[in-house]
Amino acid sequence: MSEYILIRGGRLLDAPGRAAPLKDILVKDGAILEIGDPGLAAPEGAEIVDASRHLLHPGLVNGHTHGSGALLRGFRDRFNLELLLLVLPARFSNQTLQIKYLNTYLGAVEMALKGCTLAYDLTFGLPVASIEELVVMGQAYRDAGIRAVMAPMLADTSFYAAQPGLVDSLPPELRALISQDGGADTAEILRLMEEALKTWPHDRDHVKLGVAPTIPTHCSDELLRGSDRLVRDYDTVMQSHIGEAKYQVVAAEQRYGKSMLAHVDDLGLIGSHFSVAHGIWLDDDDMKRLADKGASISHNPGSNMRLGSGIADSRRMLELGVNLAIGTDGPASSDNQNMYEAMRAAAQVSFVRQPDNRLWLTAPEILHAATKGGARMAGFSHVGAIEVGKRADIVFLTLDHPNWMPINDPASQIVFTEDATAVRHVMVDGRFIVRDGRHVSADLPKLAHEAEAARDHMASANASATATVAKLEDAVSAFCLGLSSKPYRVERYAAFPCRCETPSGFAAEAAG
Repeated sequence: MSEYILIRGGRLLDAPGRAAPLKDILVKDGAILEIGDPGLAAPEGAEIVDASRHLLHPGLVNGHTHGSGALLRGFRDRFNLELLLLVLPARFSNQTLQIKYLNTYLGAVEMALKGCTLAYDLTFGLPVASIEELVVMGQAYRDAGIRAVMAPMLADTSFYAAQPGLVDSLPPELRALISQDGGADTAEILRLMEEALKTWPHDRDHVKLGVAPTIPTHCSDELLRGSDRLVRDYDTVMQSHIGEAKYQVVAAEQRYGKSMLAHVDDLGLIGSHFSVAHGIWLDDDDMKRLADKGASISHNPGSNMRLGSGIADSRRMLELGVNLAIGTDGPASSDNQNMYEAMRAAAQVSFVRQPDNRLWLTAPEILHAATKGGARMAGFSHVGAIEVGKRADIVFLTLDHPNWMPINDPASQIVFTEDATAVRHVMVDGRFIVRDGRHVSADLPKLAHEAEAARDHMASANASATATVAKLEDAVSAFCLGLSSKPYRVERYAAFPCRCETPSGFAAEAAG
């Protein structure tokens, strides 16, 4: 393969300018060396890639997913967060190394085929992922060709213990069904996590380890502080589910006497390396804490609606200076890994929050979140844009597709029209991982056969545990609904008044 690649004749997305001018792109050793008008000189021996009749945009960044859940896509409807957290550990158990690889590889191949070149994956094992499991799942990303942050979810407090009063609310016959052993050993979790960080074998420019104390109420303060120490010692990133569902923030207030985010901040965790997954139930004080310290939020609108968790105030996040990314969430809670769908959802939920269309997210803002914002959050400074010096992670959309007939506003069309069906080629480091609509190495019929067999294995091996948690569903749901009925200062389902004075110049217009 030549050290030079010249991509000729494509239309390069200019989202802020809402344009897509014809440009040539010269790539050397996987990095973008030059961008120029058509006719850019080709170095001797350069490989020429014909991009005519294609729109080029940066590889999308999935700001929050769970790669180990691909085998559970679409397995249930009417499924909220408390039921997800109750049921999934039972259904996810008894995965062999091969199944863990398969789960992760399936999700990574899907993301590649749908224009995503970097994912922030909060993966897990039971009770905690082993180093061998993490290495195998990291290899799945390497084999699929996309980049990833793999941040194993850590917890030392059980789901039942994390909700004050839940265990006591259960009748004796149900209480007997649950484990009350207090969760995994904190010191051992931190030891395993540190060893994994220390011995990580994969190229960190492609797949690096992060740390994910899964939900603060599922973690002791010792585990939260220990996670922060590891992140700082090994110069990596951290993500935690914060403010995802109302019952959680009410439980956190009861436990800490303050918001979940305020507690995490008081422990010293928040910084530029830190990100929140979901962030639906955050108030201005929470958001300002994140903004002031350079932290990020992964906005996951499809999952938030799928689980009935609420609608995050993404406009307010941007107003207060929070770095915004966009994510799909995992296949078990969002069913697919389509970042085009996630971008469309991000736009639409901003519309329904309040009626002033001047405060709705714009297509360029959404595209920034789904590329540069996500890359910044993941700590991958070398991707997220088609710019000189960045790695050549590029998506080619064919313009010979109904989605692009005609081209009007390319930024809006990516967000509102594109659905991944026009994805023709995908490059990472200047090498094709998707060519002519096909993943270059994945054998999809073979994967389908393996997925069916793995699903059947897990269903059989976990049948008893699944039946047990099914007996707990009604009681757990009733308890969490009771928490959700309590007043909280951030009511995401309430109608919000127009903040017509917020954007510059709007106040006078509104007053007039």
